[in-house]
Amino acid sequence: MPKSIKKRKIVKKTIDERVEVKSFISRFKGYAADNRKVFVAGTASVVAAVVLIAGLFIYSNYAKNKADRLEYEAYKAYYGLYQKQQVITKEERYKKAEELFEKAYDARKTPASLFYIANCYYELGRYDDALENLKKLNQRFPNDVRFVPLSYYKMAMASMKKGNNDEALKFLDTLDKFKTGAHRDLSLIESGKLLEIMGRADEAMKKYDELVRNFPQSPFAEEARARISGKKS
Repeated sequence: MPKSIKKRKIVKKTIDERVEVKSFISRFKGYAADNRKVFVAGTASVVAAVVLIAGLFIYSNYAKNKADRLEYEAYKAYYGLYQKQQVITKEERYKKAEELFEKAYDARKTPASLFYIANCYYELGRYDDALENLKKLNQRFPNDVRFVPLSYYKMAMASMKKGNNDEALKFLDTLDKFKTGAHRDLSLIESGKLLEIMGRADEAMKKYDELVRNFPQSPFAEEARARISGKKS
């Protein structure tokens, strides 16, 4: 008797479950039919999003690899490495390097490319173009600690080439106050030499004194000591 009751309960449960499943499938089919457009649009959106993300990932890798190749070729041109037998002039070398760095920057925006574009212009005597690209570097990559401080140094040199010594001093002062402090000794020695050229020897000696006092191990310290000794003798 207990076994019989148990069997009837199992059968009833199985029948109830089948009815519920069929009912759910029927309701789902009806819902899908009523909302076919919604399902199709939703599926299409998901597929489009996946394709877009995959496309962006592939393009990003392609652009990175392309930029790397272009930068490598640009560095070779800039430094005159692995040149073929034909002799090219310094001007031709920097023009070629500038073109390659421009293409690398178009493929991927990096402060390194901008910095070397500016350097090429500097070496070609196009100081306004050099300054323009260095200012662009500082605006677009203000937190880059590798090239931003170097850009201020190069801006000072370009300004000096143009005969604008006051502007050059301002750039060197900005370098001196840069947050990392990594190039303070460079800014001090260059500021001192520039002040000497401008006839402001006392101010120059203060720069040299500060350099020797605060950065005795700097590669510029010996030059600063020599300039101080020369002034005293």
